[in-house]
Amino acid sequence: MNGLRKGYVQVYTGNGKGKTTAAIGLSIRSAGAGLNVLFVQFVKGLEYSEHKALKRFDNITVKQFGRKNFIHSKPTKDDIEKAKEGYDFVINAFEENRYDVVVLDEANIAVFFKLFSSDDLIKLIKLKPYNVELIITGRYATDDVINAADLVTEMREIKHYYTEGVVARIGIEK
Repeated sequence: MNGLRKGYVQVYTGNGKGKTTAAIGLSIRSAGAGLNVLFVQFVKGLEYSEHKALKRFDNITVKQFGRKNFIHSKPTKDDIEKAKEGYDFVINAFEENRYDVVVLDEANIAVFFKLFSSDDLIKLIKLKPYNVELIITGRYATDDVINAADLVTEMREIKHYYTEGVVARIGIEK
């Protein structure tokens, strides 16, 4: 671990495209600087094109804690169990303090679907080691999470071609 002198909490939220992509960009930048990155995805269980790219870096670890289907309404028991497993994994990672950058991709969505609570996410923020940069992504960031963050970026959808029937394309949206 190269270590950062001080790590901050960043939140990427909003209804626009690009939250996970921004976190991936920061992960690649961090890896290029020799930092160790843990990229934890909640809710997502499928392999996406970005996983193939991230696997090329020895100092980026990707862990997924979701089913093969995205949650669209009520979460299943399996969704909740996988999120709990991921939550515990992050606590353990913080205790081990082997990573300089930790991304909690779709953690805000996990809170939105009540896979764990906003208070639980705040607890993770408080458990973050001083020298670790923490990035939290996903729509619907709660006011508590926003207030606990040092940097908040809202991606706002102004126009998107999916309204014209364009489906997610490999290499662009997935």
